[in-house]
Amino acid sequence: MAVFARMTKGQVRFYSAPLDMVIPASKKKYIPTSGTYPKGFSVSGTHVGVKASNTKFPDLALIASDTPCSAAAVFTTNKFQAAPVQVSKEVLEKRQGQGIQSVVINSGCANAVTGRGGYEDAVSMGATVDKCYSLNEPSTLVMSTGVIGQRLPIDKILSKIPTAHSNLSSTHNAWLTTARAICTTDTFPKLLSRSFTLPSSPGRTYSLAGMTKGAGMIHPNMATLLGVLCTDAPIVPSALKSLLSHAVSRSFNSISVDGDTSTNDTVALLANGAAGGAPINSTSSDDYAAMQEILTSFAQSLSQLVVRDGEGATKFVTVRVQNSPDYESARIIASTIARSPLVKTALYGRDANWGRILCAIGYAQGVAPGTVIPERTSVSFKPVDGSPILKLLVNGEPETVDETRASTILQDEDLEIVVDLGGGEKGDKGLGGEEAVYWFCDFSHEYVTINGDYRT
Repeated sequence: MAVFARMTKGQVRFYSAPLDMVIPASKKKYIPTSGTYPKGFSVSGTHVGVKASNTKFPDLALIASDTPCSAAAVFTTNKFQAAPVQVSKEVLEKRQGQGIQSVVINSGCANAVTGRGGYEDAVSMGATVDKCYSLNEPSTLVMSTGVIGQRLPIDKILSKIPTAHSNLSSTHNAWLTTARAICTTDTFPKLLSRSFTLPSSPGRTYSLAGMTKGAGMIHPNMATLLGVLCTDAPIVPSALKSLLSHAVSRSFNSISVDGDTSTNDTVALLANGAAGGAPINSTSSDDYAAMQEILTSFAQSLSQLVVRDGEGATKFVTVRVQNSPDYESARIIASTIARSPLVKTALYGRDANWGRILCAIGYAQGVAPGTVIPERTSVSFKPVDGSPILKLLVNGEPETVDETRASTILQDEDLEIVVDLGGGEKGDKGLGGEEAVYWFCDFSHEYVTINGDYRT
């Protein structure tokens, strides 16, 4: 893995995100070499130098539609909501999810806990973009990411917004550069695109593209992440909001790196209808059901890139909780396992310490009564190579674990943990068949190093 050393307080520190933005060899496979992007959208990534140490890399992103869009967003639940979160909420509420033209994002400074001045800075960012389109009403969503508690170098940012607008492009390279512009401790830009059809127009091709950022301070609701998804399908605001909420609950709100929730998290979805066809305006239509499946699957793939880039992470772990009486209880249990430091450090150490998994299941708070019954609970490791699962616990009874095989399984980058609340293959399946999936990573020495030196 590509690293760089930095002298701090007399110590040599090693990081996974190099200052020269060279992408680690192990992460290059996640970067698309081409894409299919939605009609009517263009993007740009521009260098501002929000952080003085950034002398050449893009840190201002602009995503824009040729025509006004339907828009929806999901925001952080942190009580210290950053100024751009407040401003974007207000814009969406005032416009009732209609007439949104663009999204502007800066990295390098979160503009969080910055008082009235920070709020005015966020307003100015949106207003300056609107001016490029000769718009009199706020029509731009604003996002920021970076260090909390510092004011933006707002004059530098505002002066570069016209440049960002003039550089708008619909090429793959432009999308990739824009995805890079929103990165902070990320080691690679996170970008996906996909084409699809809808039942009402089987001969019409639609496209969906999305970029996200995040590597640390990741845990619902939500995490230190930003995401922008764009589609050229026609979707009315009410349906768009419902579609996004469902997708985020099963993607961006089902990932964890370190159990912390940030102040700036925003995932926005824009639909401009540029590809034509009948608008999706009913949650009971076939088009809505198809779009829900497409969007949720896409959001899951995009959010998983955040976990794969977890600060200092060496493993990508799926935890699947099966046979729960309800989805929410399964989700709570999966989330509890995902944020357990003891589970995460055991996985980093390639230690099949299933007792830590069981402990997390047992202390999960808020699950429905009767969900967790020890005599019905089973835990297994499922290898990604298709070989048989390794049973650790079956119906509350410990298995004789082949430690050599367990260690071999844990050497792989990917791993799936399966928790069966209905007793596994021997037990009574009467508890129900609801399932929840979470994605998380391990804790390594490097995570502490990265975050110990984050501001310096």
